[in-house]
Amino acid sequence: MLSVIIPAYNEELSVETAGDVISGILKKENIDYELIFIDDGSKDATYAKLCAMAETRENIVGLHFSRNFGKEAAISAGLAASHGDCAVVIDCDLQHPPEKIVEMYRLWQEGYEIVEGIKTSRGEETKAHGFFANQFYSIISKVVGFDMSNASDFKLLDRKVIDVINSIPEKKGFFRAISFWVGYHKTSVEYDVNERIAGETKWSKKDLIKYAISNISAYSTAPMQIVTVLGVVMLFVTLVFGVWALIDKIIGRALEGMTTVIIITIFIGSIMMISLGIIGYYVARIYEEIKGRPKYIVSTQCQSKKK
Repeated sequence: MLSVIIPAYNEELSVETAGDVISGILKKENIDYELIFIDDGSKDATYAKLCAMAETRENIVGLHFSRNFGKEAAISAGLAASHGDCAVVIDCDLQHPPEKIVEMYRLWQEGYEIVEGIKTSRGEETKAHGFFANQFYSIISKVVGFDMSNASDFKLLDRKVIDVINSIPEKKGFFRAISFWVGYHKTSVEYDVNERIAGETKWSKKDLIKYAISNISAYSTAPMQIVTVLGVVMLFVTLVFGVWALIDKIIGRALEGMTTVIIITIFIGSIMMISLGIIGYYVARIYEEIKGRPKYIVSTQCQSKKK
């Protein structure tokens, strides 16, 4: 059986269409399936529509979070609730082309344990968004050691891979990177990003920046090395000014004015504050992890009746 995991946040205009399109494709190909929708604390009628779908359609599972926990938590909940021999994660707005699910499934039948969806185009996004997305994936690829330049959440995982990911206790994971990190026998499927079937994107620029910073820090200590680099820079600057002061002392010329002292003091203070900020961010992540709170809370659930 194939589990299709569909995170949804304020997608009342999309859930029914997504369910009908995906189930229609899988039925046509005679693939046994279940659709697992995860309502990530939506403020609209998303969950109500999921429950209505479960009453009238087969193979529908709807999970409702007690509040908005984020897409990563929604994917984790979907993987934990899945019963299939493999699972596909796909966006509710169908920007991930659902017809590619069949291609992924056939590759899985051939023996591949992970099938990555690789973007060949980024769809109708702004140039600024595309630029920052490319920069983020360039950085994350370098820090994790995998080429994630066109990676996405759209992928198929074998049951053994799902079980491994479910066993990882990390609270703030990054699904796109985890599937690379775990290894296994993998291949890829290329796709073009579709236009949304309805509604608007729920990601603001602020959300994307926070998401990028969180995921880079989750998979690398590279930002911590900035502290070391800044320390080396400060040492170099100190040596230069030290030699300068020593020469002035030898030739009997006093170091000029208070301007230099003020600039050096401000520079040192800035270095220290930046360093403390970086260290503090990692300490905060450690604090979040050791509290041991769950990744998400499922408040209610609806499911199609078995026939």
